[in-house]
Amino acid sequence: MGSGRPPPPAAPATHDPKKVAGDYAATLVRGGMVVGLGTGSTAVHTVRALGRRVRDEGLEVAAVPTSQATAREAQKQGVRLTTLEDNPRVDLTIDGADEVDPRLDLIKGRGGALLREKIVAQASRRVVIIVDPSKVVGRLGKAPLPVEVLRFGWMATRAKLERLPSRARLRERDGAPFLSDNKNYIIDCQFRQIADAEQLEEDINTIAGVVENGLFVGLASLVVVGKGDGTVQLLKRP
Repeated sequence: MGSGRPPPPAAPATHDPKKVAGDYAATLVRGGMVVGLGTGSTAVHTVRALGRRVRDEGLEVAAVPTSQATAREAQKQGVRLTTLEDNPRVDLTIDGADEVDPRLDLIKGRGGALLREKIVAQASRRVVIIVDPSKVVGRLGKAPLPVEVLRFGWMATRAKLERLPSRARLRERDGAPFLSDNKNYIIDCQFRQIADAEQLEEDINTIAGVVENGLFVGLASLVVVGKGDGTVQLLKRP
């Protein structure tokens, strides 16, 4: 005989916040657009969602990938690729971020594609950033700031970065220096805090040997924050 007690409530469904954000951003794409596709574990969900729309809806888009890895995934998903040479103006870029502050300024580059990502973002009419809630911060600087540098004289460049001041460390993979798609090194700089992202971006870019840095200031139009309950929060620039 049963106890007469009601069954326990079902556990709430949980979703991958990155996939929630990526899937939502893919719905913003319209037919005929030139779309910039970012790099990383969150952006890949948008690439896959776009692929589903191409197959299921016959959506016609041309995509500018920001890395070789993204290009391979887009081709796998059946998304047609193009270049900035053929399409120098991008309608919409969708990309991830390592940190987002209340002004929608960003730190990017953990995937090592910051140079190409910034080139595509600056060529875009609209930039949509997709993140999970852990990436939304009150002030930038908890995450290391990636700086792409020339291999020639990289130790001298690192010394200059340390005077900003920061703890500057050459990124490695499998015991060897990590190489970007442009065959440059990445130096990850840890600052105590970044009070003025615009000024720091300028200071870094005046150092000889620096190719680009991972501060994306004033570029994001919208941030989509995916949540575990399957909903999204939309953050707009104040």
